[in-house]
Amino acid sequence: MFSPMSTELVSAAILAGLALALGGRAVKALRRSPLSTPQSLLFGLNYVMSRVLWRATISGTFDLPAGSGAIIVSNHRSPVDPSFLYLATRRVVRWMVAREYCVHPAMAWFFRIVESIPVGRGGIDTAATRLAIRHARAGGLVGMFPEGRINNTSSLMIPGRSGAAMIALRARVPIVPIHIQGSPYNGSVFGSVLMPAKVHLTIGSPIDLSDFYSRADDRAAHREVTLRLLRQIAVLAGRAEYEPRIAGRNDRRPAARGRKGDVPASTAETPAGDANR
Repeated sequence: MFSPMSTELVSAAILAGLALALGGRAVKALRRSPLSTPQSLLFGLNYVMSRVLWRATISGTFDLPAGSGAIIVSNHRSPVDPSFLYLATRRVVRWMVAREYCVHPAMAWFFRIVESIPVGRGGIDTAATRLAIRHARAGGLVGMFPEGRINNTSSLMIPGRSGAAMIALRARVPIVPIHIQGSPYNGSVFGSVLMPAKVHLTIGSPIDLSDFYSRADDRAAHREVTLRLLRQIAVLAGRAEYEPRIAGRNDRRPAARGRKGDVPASTAETPAGDANR
């Protein structure tokens, strides 16, 4: 028979051994991971929050293999929507984020770790568009919200912009549509982050755009592809009858700049323009 002290020592030794073993496995996993250590820590925290606080579930699978580039698009109801799309892809998604947030002293570190692409709100940010095209063409994932800003209306989606279509065509990569249901949103970033929710993601099949590649600089093709991807998001939402619209001049960014929802996690949608390939 062990004495009480001996039993405690043995128990402590076993626990210490388990902790070392788990720590060793974690270190090996980090070394094998394509993610940097800060990214692994952030994505691990994101996984826990998505599964526990936001109770996120997923239908469908992300069918693109590692090394295949694509543009990831979804509807946009919350500033934390990118968190769920990381959960769906299990890969780094480079989001196009308004430049002022990427240089903000309190938030710049976060957007640097997740490799966001800073983009100016006014007009066409040619440098950001070129970077997104190069990244997708090289096999990376670029995330964009075609609506351009958070939709807090009763409509399934607000009018879409054609930046995602233009970048996909010039990069010659498919578009993967995803519908997000139940995203937490209370009008602010930090309130939404701490808000419990029940979120469901529906992942669609990649949209093959090879028939449009010869029209990569044709704005009519950009509009056609945009309507197609918006319809596909509607189908994933169970709203096949929904007729999407393209944003006009009256739907441009200035009308929404004062919104509380247009905050760091809201991704800037680059308008289709004359950015070079």
